[in-house]
Amino acid sequence: MKTAHDPRHLHRISLMQKLFSHSFGNTDDPEIDTIVSHLPETDAKIQAAAPEWPLNKISKIDLAVLRLAVHEITVSRDQPVKVVIDEAVELGKEFGNVASPSFVNGVLGTIVSADQPKEKS
Repeated sequence: MKTAHDPRHLHRISLMQKLFSHSFGNTDDPEIDTIVSHLPETDAKIQAAAPEWPLNKISKIDLAVLRLAVHEITVSRDQPVKVVIDEAVELGKEFGNVASPSFVNGVLGTIVSADQPKEKS
């Protein structure tokens, strides 16, 4: 069972905080270089999943959580999607506002649904 001291959870917090810092212009962190290099594709997926929310209108903390989760789901793919979404929602609860968990969950759910192959009827 995941705890607040789980090393994977703590690592995600660290990455999310670095992505948050990156949104203010801090670009000198090699630990997030891979994530940052995929931001155009990641941001396009976020924008497509939440078209009524331009990226500059999404809170910077929610955007950092989403960028990390989308990267894990679509690029690194080393964790199950459900685990990544659960972690992202938890980060939203811990660091975002009252609406963050449902917003993060909705955006990630839309992205995952869009990436799934369509069944033929």
